[in-house]
Amino acid sequence: MDNTANLSRNYLEKYLYSVRSHGRYTFTLEELNEKFNLPKTTINQSLNRLKKKGDVAQIRKGFYAIITPEYTKQGMLPPSLFIDDLMKSLNKPYYVALLSASAMYGAAHQQPMGYFVITETPAPRSIANKKLEIIFLSKNDWTQDGITQQKTNAGYLNVSLPELTALDFFSYNHKFGINRIVTVLQELVEEIKISTLVKIAKQYSNTAAIQRLGYILETELSQEKLADNLWRVLNQRNYFPIPLSPQKAKKGDSDNRWKVIKNMEIESDL
Repeated sequence: MDNTANLSRNYLEKYLYSVRSHGRYTFTLEELNEKFNLPKTTINQSLNRLKKKGDVAQIRKGFYAIITPEYTKQGMLPPSLFIDDLMKSLNKPYYVALLSASAMYGAAHQQPMGYFVITETPAPRSIANKKLEIIFLSKNDWTQDGITQQKTNAGYLNVSLPELTALDFFSYNHKFGINRIVTVLQELVEEIKISTLVKIAKQYSNTAAIQRLGYILETELSQEKLADNLWRVLNQRNYFPIPLSPQKAKKGDSDNRWKVIKNMEIESDL
């Protein structure tokens, strides 16, 4: 191999060491091409060598993670260490959501089946391979007040508050099913504050999600105060009968203030 390639090896490893020393776990191919005055094929060869050694993992085209020793066995970093950098590289607002957000609040009865991220439409293509699954979901309206920042070893992460997380479950209930959502809410509800729920619900455009959440809070979780305050928000809108489960036939009783048709029996896993 020529001296240029040997030089690039040294430069690349030194550069990645520098990246880690500044608390970052990621880099982009564009960054390397700008940094080094080397042929692109040379940089790609060096990258491939580091990938084979397990020192580097490709997250998506042009975006890489540096695999630190504690994650060598897994061959991949936890998404919480790189998702903020990834979304910045895509120039996309985002927040960690649904089961992944719930787990951060201690409502992790069931191991999340992937890492859930909500972003503005259009969402990036989801990532799924043997070592990593990131499910990107899109949303047209952005409830900024429902998003907080949580510190990680790599910096900060945008995460939905428990109140927004609860509402989002009923916007994406087709991903989980009502029974699984209720199981998570049994633990998540301890983190939900009335004032925050009201504030976010007023901004939340999906009225059906408010109806379903209110119905579950009242009839399944015995959270009368949360339900009463949420109903005051709902009562300021026009709303119509909806099935509890959109995936099932619209048969059943809707004689409740939420106008939710109980078209299934709820069976929590707890």
